[in-house]
Amino acid sequence: MAAKKSPVRSDPAATVRAVLRDFERLGSARIRGEMASRYGITAPDAFGIRVAKLHEIGKRLGRDHDLADALWQSGVYEARMLACFVDEPARVTPRQMDRWCADFDNWAICDTACFHLFDRTPYVLTKVAAWAKRRAEFEKRAAFALLAGAASHADGIADDAFAKCLPLAERAAADPRNFVKKGVSWALRSVGQRSRPLHAASLAVADRLIASEDPAARWVGKDVRRDLDRPLVRRRLDR
Repeated sequence: MAAKKSPVRSDPAATVRAVLRDFERLGSARIRGEMASRYGITAPDAFGIRVAKLHEIGKRLGRDHDLADALWQSGVYEARMLACFVDEPARVTPRQMDRWCADFDNWAICDTACFHLFDRTPYVLTKVAAWAKRRAEFEKRAAFALLAGAASHADGIADDAFAKCLPLAERAAADPRNFVKKGVSWALRSVGQRSRPLHAASLAVADRLIASEDPAARWVGKDVRRDLDRPLVRRRLDR
């Protein structure tokens, strides 16, 4: 069934106002409290709405690049999440990606943008390389969330291109910040599940990290080795 069209789609600002009114009605103080205490999501401007409900709203609105930008600019947590679900990957620009990346202030926004939108663009590996040099925690995490998304979803990227990203992850593994090191692990594990050559290459990185004197790097290496050694992963690669 085709997604229903919003009656005010021709006016993104009006649609945003209508969406925010819906958020006020749907918001939950309990869910808002759980965001930080249970999930580690710091978002002061939030209503407290489940992601499943945001997906439902996104399907109803349909794809709309201009609406996505208006939602993002509202600054509201749920509106920015919704922007990632309604934007049109073909119309996303490198400048937009940089602008949104600079706004990332929690892992959920970062990962949703990278794993549900940005990894569908032609600029994926360019941004991985650029964002890996960022200093801010969630901007740097974005490099590796994007690499994980591309490894999971992109069919047209050759193994060699992913292999060239592994040194970026290896260098970032020593970053002790929680969301950076977990992002690096996610990227290495995702790349390592893509093919047998990348599996071997990712394990080689993991073993070097395990041998490191840096505690963050060792943690990443052990996490990657544990995941990629799973029989399920090896059986999937055999198929």
